[in-house]
Amino acid sequence: MTVPTIGVTSGDPGGIGPEVVVKTLARAGRLPQAAYVIFADARILEAEETRLGLRIQARVWPADGPAEPGVFLADVPAPEGRAALGEVTAANGEASFRAFEAAVGRARSGRLAALVTAPVSKTAWVLAGHPFRGHTEYLSRLYPGAVMAFWSERLKVALLSHHVSLREAVEGVRREALLDFLRSLHRGLTRVPGGPFRLLVAGLNPHAGEDGQMGREEIDEIRPALDLASAEGLPVAGPFPPDTLFLQALGKRDEIVVALFHDQGLIPFKLAAFTSGVNVTLGLPFVRTSPDHGTALDIAGKGVADPRSMEAALRLAVGFSATGS
Repeated sequence: MTVPTIGVTSGDPGGIGPEVVVKTLARAGRLPQAAYVIFADARILEAEETRLGLRIQARVWPADGPAEPGVFLADVPAPEGRAALGEVTAANGEASFRAFEAAVGRARSGRLAALVTAPVSKTAWVLAGHPFRGHTEYLSRLYPGAVMAFWSERLKVALLSHHVSLREAVEGVRREALLDFLRSLHRGLTRVPGGPFRLLVAGLNPHAGEDGQMGREEIDEIRPALDLASAEGLPVAGPFPPDTLFLQALGKRDEIVVALFHDQGLIPFKLAAFTSGVNVTLGLPFVRTSPDHGTALDIAGKGVADPRSMEAALRLAVGFSATGS
């Protein structure tokens, strides 16, 4: 039986990534049939299994063999020493980076149809000498035009900017940048099931600027970009007042809100779909999803982490892979 091969990274070993991976894949029978390949240090997984009293029963991944249903392990040795639970360390950052880099390499070579990444600590990556602000930034270096989006049944959001300061985000709201982003987003969505999608663009200022009374970005930058995008045939509309736009899009399966900075999009998204939301990177030659939460260092090792977002990320990865995304 031919099934998609889904790579899974266990994230920062100091956070809840290993926990949600073990909890989800220990019940792999509840998931769509696929070859789930965990990229992690076997010792980290075994320690988490022991802590939780669960067993994944992962087999060694035959990297060049056929894709068979089940759970497999691609062992990626971490730095020597025990993982520091609940802490941000260079060793933890190096462990998560090695696993992610190995999985991306397999995805780029065509061995993985999709990649599902558990959360990492951006600070730990920097401490380990890797100057990336997260998974999406790393992938953007390889695939310019990659788009960070967030997916759920209730709400879908794409971010013009994400892991930058608010000052940088506001300065980045420029006609050319927004137009390029809308083109990349539209291209990325053509391979996603459920389309075509309509792009609803948020304003930057209160009331979308109120005809220039509360800021001119909508007049000088956003509206011209939307006019150009529309002239190219892109299904765009806006700019809409941000305080009502998300409610307007709620429950609309074929509409995606374009938020202009991180918190503008993520606050409403997490209110609507915190346990079921999935982070998706669009514009790659393979599918990439991730749970919609961070490392949660404060609860690491306590066994209380909610695995539902990881399960949703795995289901979405398989669903997108099955449609040839």
